[in-house]
Amino acid sequence: MHTPIPNWLIIAGGLGQIATALIYPYIRHRVFDWYTDVKKLAPLNQEIAKTYGHYIQGLNFAFGVIAIRLPSELQNHSALAIAITALIAAYWVGKVATQIAYYPMIEIPKKRLFTWGSYGMNALFVFFALLYCWLFLTNCVNYAS
Repeated sequence: MHTPIPNWLIIAGGLGQIATALIYPYIRHRVFDWYTDVKKLAPLNQEIAKTYGHYIQGLNFAFGVIAIRLPSELQNHSALAIAITALIAAYWVGKVATQIAYYPMIEIPKKRLFTWGSYGMNALFVFFALLYCWLFLTNCVNYAS
């Protein structure tokens, strides 16, 4: 028997992903002063770094739109649902692993907003990873059954 994941939970995940996409420019500019560091790179590397930043922002936004517009389709046990949820789960699990392994939170400026913001963002990343892993596993278990 299959118990569906509530659509409201998937939609909440989508809204959270869009929120992360919209907040990224603020984080890059105000929290990390990212563009000051990027200016130290060679011109081509500057453009590559900016492009990757936009890819991340675009993927977060796109994954959010998919979740909001197609919550039922993300858990319909089709091959496409398995592929999409696997992709998004891998993306967020990778993000959580990267946060833990490579991004020392001690370098965040010691403002209360930034400290709590980092906790909130990390909690969202873990939520997204768990949600999409759950969707992926549910799709796999119920595929062709």
